[in-house]
Amino acid sequence: IRGTYMLSNLLQELALARDHGQKQIVLDEARLNENPVSRLTRMIRNSFWSNLTRRIDGDALEKICADPKNRGSNRAPRIYVPEAEPGMRKYYERIAAAKPHLGLIVDTVPTNFDAKWVKDQNDKPGILALAMKEVSRGEGQDPDYQGIPFVVPGARFNELYNWDSYFISLGLLADGHVELAKGIVEHFLFEIKHYRKILNGNRSYYLMRSQPPFLTDLALQVFAQLDPETPEENKAWLKRAIQGAIEEYHIVWQEERRLDPVTGLSRYRPDGLGIPPETEASHFTAVLQPYAEELGVSVNEYTEMYNSGEVKNEKLDEYFLHDRGVRESGHDTTYRFEKRCADLGTIDLCSLLYKIEIDIATSIREHFDDSLELDHEFTLTPFPFGTEVPYKPTDPSLPDLSQPRSSTASKQTSAEWFARAARRKDLADHYLWHEGRGLYTDYDCKKKKQSLYESVTTFWPMWAGMASEQQAEKIMRYSLIKFEVAGGLVSGTESSRGRISLQRPNRQWDYPAAWSPHQIMAWVGCSKYGYAHEAQRLAYRWLHMITVGFVEAGGCIPEKLDAVAGNANIDAEYGNQGTDFHLIPREGFGWTNASYQVGLTFITQLQRRALGALTPPDVFFRAGRMASVASFYELEAEKPSGDKIKFDDLKGKVVLVVNTATKCGFTYQFTGLEELNKKYKDQGLVVLGFPSDQFGHQNPEDDETTGSVCQRNHGVTFPLLKKGDVNGSNAHPVFQYLKPKAKGILGERIAWNFTKFLVDKRGNVIHRYAPITKPDAIAADIEKALAESV
Repeated sequence: IRGTYMLSNLLQELALARDHGQKQIVLDEARLNENPVSRLTRMIRNSFWSNLTRRIDGDALEKICADPKNRGSNRAPRIYVPEAEPGMRKYYERIAAAKPHLGLIVDTVPTNFDAKWVKDQNDKPGILALAMKEVSRGEGQDPDYQGIPFVVPGARFNELYNWDSYFISLGLLADGHVELAKGIVEHFLFEIKHYRKILNGNRSYYLMRSQPPFLTDLALQVFAQLDPETPEENKAWLKRAIQGAIEEYHIVWQEERRLDPVTGLSRYRPDGLGIPPETEASHFTAVLQPYAEELGVSVNEYTEMYNSGEVKNEKLDEYFLHDRGVRESGHDTTYRFEKRCADLGTIDLCSLLYKIEIDIATSIREHFDDSLELDHEFTLTPFPFGTEVPYKPTDPSLPDLSQPRSSTASKQTSAEWFARAARRKDLADHYLWHEGRGLYTDYDCKKKKQSLYESVTTFWPMWAGMASEQQAEKIMRYSLIKFEVAGGLVSGTESSRGRISLQRPNRQWDYPAAWSPHQIMAWVGCSKYGYAHEAQRLAYRWLHMITVGFVEAGGCIPEKLDAVAGNANIDAEYGNQGTDFHLIPREGFGWTNASYQVGLTFITQLQRRALGALTPPDVFFRAGRMASVASFYELEAEKPSGDKIKFDDLKGKVVLVVNTATKCGFTYQFTGLEELNKKYKDQGLVVLGFPSDQFGHQNPEDDETTGSVCQRNHGVTFPLLKKGDVNGSNAHPVFQYLKPKAKGILGERIAWNFTKFLVDKRGNVIHRYAPITKPDAIAADIEKALAESV
């Protein structure tokens, strides 16, 4: 047994043998030294998914009803059944009578529940019933019911969670578990029908809030994998899913509480009263303490007084409005949303609603002959939405949709939904796109300004297909470098997060945390816009970090990771699910499992082999990029005219390569560079300028304007090549070659504009000069290089 990986695998095999009551086992050494990629993907497919699978029925209630978040005095297991499902209620009452040891209480969720009713149930929380299959027990008998299985995020969970379930389902589909993923859609439709939204989770205290909506994308992905031998049945199933998505769209995301009427942006702004009961007991102590001290009572006493309405506190009301919004956003918690979430039109939600609109439009057109009737009665919200940005109709045939309508009074057409999507893109371009920074951001509808927080959700419009080609190109050029680190994509930039201290601790959705949803959506978004190599690189980084953790930490598959350090040691709230196990990992964590299975579909076989060998990403990428470049003279660079400079033609010359910018504090160096060019050109010096906009957006001009500015202001006559990157995945091959040959203060990475590389007559990189080094200071090195014979 050599190394921790083999030892860990041995312990895992012994734990499995013990589980099966075996006294002796025979192990092949190859199994202990199994390729880690093969081992992990096999464990996820064959073991983790089944260990995370739950269902709600008589056989599973004892486990399902257990709720670690229930801190009240009433610990009796309780299940809430929708008022409109009397048969289901009778079923659970039969179970309660047949299993008295459970002490099960069967309660009802009224059809028209509100925030007050939900708050009143906080001292008697319970699981909410989900979709079930009705099973006949014979004529004259009440039907029996069978729970539809679903997959929970982690071992300690027993609830169906909304956006966790979407990403989990992507992993299930990648592993061929189509029926499990289909069942999750069934649960979502049941929740929309009976609870008026896809819930954050199916517990009573979640009844007023949802989470990021992914229903249409999930339904279409499941639909694509249904049995092709049953096309009519499949179409009927998709119809129900699209009908449910339309209802959710109108009664949740476009209803007046969440929709800002001026901007037309939807917000995470759920209704609710009191303090969220599912949090840790001390979670809000620091917030409540000052108000409790004002009244001379304890925090617990003040909590009771506030929840009962005995004391009124508008500041606390607003605080908890935003707190509920953060929880609905799925990003709980982050300084991005601190004390303002409910006022923000986020790029996240805007992208998801655009995708829903496009999915509905496309489905109606392609699967339902451009006409879809709705069976369930609800109110259709007016269109267009938003008053501040003028609406420009794209389809003159559209009827007047400006007033609320009955869902059953008119048929749905693709034209309306394409128009809704076009309107949403216009609003996103106006409020959420920042042209100068090359990224999407959030918009504060109350303060009427964009947020400065840089979030990796800037890639979500690419996932949704909402970004234009030009916007996607800017995101890839200017923003990818802000989020890409060794282990993939961090949630936000370090500068956006701000300083961390005892008074301002880490939040789990801020830098340096990295999460599976962000990775998967970025991979898909990059691929949609033709950035397949970038998608592969990002996937490899993420998969490598997970694989190394699996090998070095005994099989650990965590909820979240520190992508900068490359491990699961996240010092933030709530701990890290998936890291606490004995001898053998039995579940991993739902969406991390999924990200691994999905990520493997993005990388090549060569990359998969490198992953199995634990080849670090940067080592692998560098080897791949430069494997075919053996010499400086194999490179080339393109002029703005389209003509190319073949470096093979530079043999016997001394070459000075500089990354330039037109608006930098070092632009005076253009004059010095031109003086070197004029003085030594006839002796064999070639100066090459590579304009770049990567540092402070200091070369915003196009190639033609850049050339004319440099010629007019600085007299530049040496060649200026096409503008491009010098760092990151899109760095020009010339800089990919030069940087490892001559490192600077940041290692290979170029620190700023006007970094200079000197190449001798034989193609050797002999010097690298910092941006502050003036051109005349390197004249002696140039003369020495020119004096040498080839």
